[in-house]
Amino acid sequence: MEYLKIEGEFPKLANCAVTMGKFDGIHRGHRKLVEKIRERKTLGEQAVLFAIDASSNMILTSQERASLLEKLGVDVLVECQLNDRIRHMKAENFIKEILMGDLGASYVVVGEDNRFGFERKGTPRLLMEFGEKYGFDVEILSKEMDGHRKISSTYIREELKKGNMEKVTSLMGRDYFVEGQVVHGRGMGHKVLLPTTNLVPPRTKILPPNGVYVTSSYFGDKIYHGITNIGCKPTVGESFIGVETYLFDCKEDLYGEECRVDFKTFLRPERKFPSLEALKSRLLADAEDGRRFFEKTEK
Repeated sequence: MEYLKIEGEFPKLANCAVTMGKFDGIHRGHRKLVEKIRERKTLGEQAVLFAIDASSNMILTSQERASLLEKLGVDVLVECQLNDRIRHMKAENFIKEILMGDLGASYVVVGEDNRFGFERKGTPRLLMEFGEKYGFDVEILSKEMDGHRKISSTYIREELKKGNMEKVTSLMGRDYFVEGQVVHGRGMGHKVLLPTTNLVPPRTKILPPNGVYVTSSYFGDKIYHGITNIGCKPTVGESFIGVETYLFDCKEDLYGEECRVDFKTFLRPERKFPSLEALKSRLLADAEDGRRFFEKTEK
């Protein structure tokens, strides 16, 4: 996949199937849009996703989003900062200059509530009118629903902040995850507690509440089940929020490896223990709860 981070001029593309939006989380509704542009590849069109980079309060980091979209079959990811040019561009000009001009759209698909352009005056109806006038295909998709509520990034954020990982998984169509390189911690896990891998997510990423979760960690083709603590580890004290995982039945040295941690379910809130011995005892009990979770789900 070609990953283009736009700060100034746009690339000049041609014969493209385009979808556009914020695409935070790549939830079930987003995946329908991606599937539509991917289908057009059989007609010789490139599958192009135009994403606004909000850069903060994101369910996925930009790199996590790019990694996931590549796996979903997107050919070109055009990631654009919400700069003054984009923010103040009239919807009609956005269609002519960017969709038709720069991105060479022969097909555009958006959700029924998609809005774009200055003061968000661009609508699916406007896209349809321009498509009929200038000869590109437009398709409008209805929203994916969860019962009586529309699936949206806002809905996912609400459930994520509650630590309701099962609901988040249902809304996204896959597990919430944190991705990054394994870094060195204080080494207390290996020396005193349980050996762990450590990730430090960027502050721009939304995390579930501090606490212990059942997780699966991926290192390339290898997968390890385990338990993960999100927080500042109050018993030992940290100045930053980290993602620390104890991997069941793993004795490998994984420092420096790229890792993805998928969150399955919430076990308990983070708390301060009176001693390292008390903390280790509780972590062992958490690990047993985690093992039982996988025993049940993998039957």
